[in-house]
Amino acid sequence: MTFATTDIARRGSRALRTAGTALALAAGLSLTAGVASADPVLGTWKTQVDDGAYAHVKMVPCSGKICGVINRTFNASGEYNSENKGKTLVIGMEPKGGNSYEGKVWRPSNNKIYIGKMTLSGNALKLKGCVAGGLICSSQTWSRVN
Repeated sequence: MTFATTDIARRGSRALRTAGTALALAAGLSLTAGVASADPVLGTWKTQVDDGAYAHVKMVPCSGKICGVINRTFNASGEYNSENKGKTLVIGMEPKGGNSYEGKVWRPSNNKIYIGKMTLSGNALKLKGCVAGGLICSSQTWSRVN
């Protein structure tokens, strides 16, 4: 084998290793996306009435966690265009096992972010917003829309 042939063989082997690494990485990312998309809280949820209004919140994967974005809003007159549509209400919820999650929640009526906890039970999702390190909490139970 000449120097040129050996050099070509080395470059070909390096290219195969690089391609193999890229394929493995892509497969890993695909698997991660598949796991996230299988999370049982994903979908649309109806909030309880708060200060005369309620919303449909779409739970979606966000950076390996779960976030909830307001996609429809309602009041006593029916559906309306709230300034809060498109805003994130559930922020960075991490699965903690046993259908429970921890992260943050935003309350639009007072524009405050709280320590957040969620617990899934069938088609009901209980959310808590807490202050004082979790000592004082307020909660809502949301129902699944789809």
